[in-house]
Amino acid sequence: HPGVRAVGAEPHFFDRCYEKGLRWYRSLMPRTLEGQITMEKTPSYFVTKEAPRRIYNMSRDTKLIVVVRNPVTRAISDYTQTLSKNPAIPSFQALAFKNVSTGLIDTSWSAVRIGIYAKHLDNWLQYFPLSKFLFVSGERLVSDPAGEMGRVQDFLGLKRVVTDKHFYFNETKGFPCLKKPEGGSKPRCLGKSKGRPHPKIDAQVVQRLREFYRPFNMKFYQMTGQDFGWD
Repeated sequence: HPGVRAVGAEPHFFDRCYEKGLRWYRSLMPRTLEGQITMEKTPSYFVTKEAPRRIYNMSRDTKLIVVVRNPVTRAISDYTQTLSKNPAIPSFQALAFKNVSTGLIDTSWSAVRIGIYAKHLDNWLQYFPLSKFLFVSGERLVSDPAGEMGRVQDFLGLKRVVTDKHFYFNETKGFPCLKKPEGGSKPRCLGKSKGRPHPKIDAQVVQRLREFYRPFNMKFYQMTGQDFGWD
């Protein structure tokens, strides 16, 4: 989008590099013209306790976009990514449960904890009103990328430049990809880490996780005024 400039890599300023100071953070930012929006993406901010206060102290006018997906699929996807880097880790079931026989879920495991969206959002709402947030559905980003991108552009007060003509569905990845930009070379798809086949997880384990997340999902729907249809 011509109205947006973005930092390439995840800066991790508000969680890991805060002591480097605001000047360091600003030095990472791309140069922008008057009227352009500068953005960065670091998913772990959403689950970092100190991040809302730190961002608020920098600018209370910051707009916040959070992409969420079904927390059960999210946890399995998270595990898949860790497994690809470290094939020796325990099974998903061993990590997800504190005690398999009682079905007690281990919320200290980050793959599980991150999906308790209502708890994390509670922390953010101490500093930012709901109007500063846009919650993007990870599922709709796959099924209707142009529709979700339309919502993003409206939220940012931008002209709707990115439309369905910018996307095509890549059968191999099972994801929509961006068509090549004018004058660009090739279509742009998400990297190798996206669209990996998930390991087979026992149906009872998945069911138990669904039950665990259901009340948190319901609370999240109430808080955001949006039903993501995860149940």
